[in-house]
Amino acid sequence: MKLKQRFALLFTLFVAIILFISCITIYLLYREYRADDYYRRLHIEGQKLFDEYVDIKINHKQDLVEKLNAEHKNILNNEVVVICDTAQNIIFKKPNTLSFSINKTLLKNVAANTDIQFKDANNHQYIGFYVSEVGVYVFVSAYDKIGLQRLQQMSYILIFVFIGGLFLTVVVSLFFVNQALKPLTEIGLQMQKVNASNLFERLPETTVNDELQQITSSFNKMLNRLDSAFEAQRSFVHNASHELRTPLTVMLSQTEAALNKNINPEEVKILLRSLKEDQLSLIELTNSLLLLSQYEKLPSFNSLPLIRIDEVIFEAIATTQKIYSSASISFSFKEHPANEKQLMLPISDALLKAAFTNLIKNAVLYSSNKNVEINIENTGTKIVVNFENNGQLISQKDIQHLMQPFFRSGNAVKIKGFGLGLSIAKRIIDIHGGELIYTPIEPDTNRFSAIFSIH
Repeated sequence: MKLKQRFALLFTLFVAIILFISCITIYLLYREYRADDYYRRLHIEGQKLFDEYVDIKINHKQDLVEKLNAEHKNILNNEVVVICDTAQNIIFKKPNTLSFSINKTLLKNVAANTDIQFKDANNHQYIGFYVSEVGVYVFVSAYDKIGLQRLQQMSYILIFVFIGGLFLTVVVSLFFVNQALKPLTEIGLQMQKVNASNLFERLPETTVNDELQQITSSFNKMLNRLDSAFEAQRSFVHNASHELRTPLTVMLSQTEAALNKNINPEEVKILLRSLKEDQLSLIELTNSLLLLSQYEKLPSFNSLPLIRIDEVIFEAIATTQKIYSSASISFSFKEHPANEKQLMLPISDALLKAAFTNLIKNAVLYSSNKNVEINIENTGTKIVVNFENNGQLISQKDIQHLMQPFFRSGNAVKIKGFGLGLSIAKRIIDIHGGELIYTPIEPDTNRFSAIFSIH
């Protein structure tokens, strides 16, 4: 079932329930009012008869029944009147042919309550009251033909109103839902036009700050993120292909040159050394690309073990020292921690070691004196690891592209590399919930800071 139909059905159902409850309430209230009103009329009729009885009894003690019949006219439909005394003797009844037997329980109830009213299965209404001053019971019964006909007519009217209201509700709900969801339909049609080849498409935004505008704005922001991601992916594939093609082309050309001429054993060794260097370079590039694409996310921080971050740094320093034995790498605390808990973080030891190793190697390669200083600072909410070296500062123009794959700044022209070290380090630090930033410190100090939040 479509969303429009579901909304229309729910709206119609709610209105139908409200209409049904309203119609039933009106019917019941009117039925109660009609019954109470007719009981009131019966009471008035009985009181009038009693007054006539008292007047005739005082002024005309003879022929009481005949005079009551003459004075009292039958004004209610199927009216029945009975007057009796405390001795259960019927003083007056109308019609005269009425067969009526005195019920002692009924008389007791009337005497106890002063006034009673009830109706039978045929909707004849009865009222009885007792006048203690003269010791007389008065009973009046009648059938409210006109009131019951009006009640029936009202039931027909209410049924018509319910059905008509339900029909109008269906029509109005369909129109209302179509109008209300029209912007969503337009958004859906616009979304269908968006695909990988035209991520520049954007949904039109309005100045009205409602839910639809928020959805539109969120969708356009999502398209911006996707466009950036696709652009980064295209750039990555292009650069990776270029970087892979270069060593492969060099290796192929060297191999073809060797096959096209006779070379002596010494030249074979030179060729093999050159091929080995190219192969090592290719292996390093491949490993870097695998690292860059493999670790998109980590398990939740709750499932990672707590490890002292300084121990990871020591391991990274040891690994780098094996590669660059002449490098001088120093480590210190800006403020010595009071206990080891100030150095504990939920981290992946192997991944963070790879990130720190890349940062240290990067600092060594671009240092003017092969000296690298590493220090740790605990701010209470964050742990900051700084990697500093002396060398040419990175220009402001290059800083914004510094963490992108295959990007190489102006100070790296003379140094062999692929521009992947910082990208790998940033990716690993990001998935640990951290941040990697570069800060140039005049006149010649480069600082890379890995910042981790303390959970």
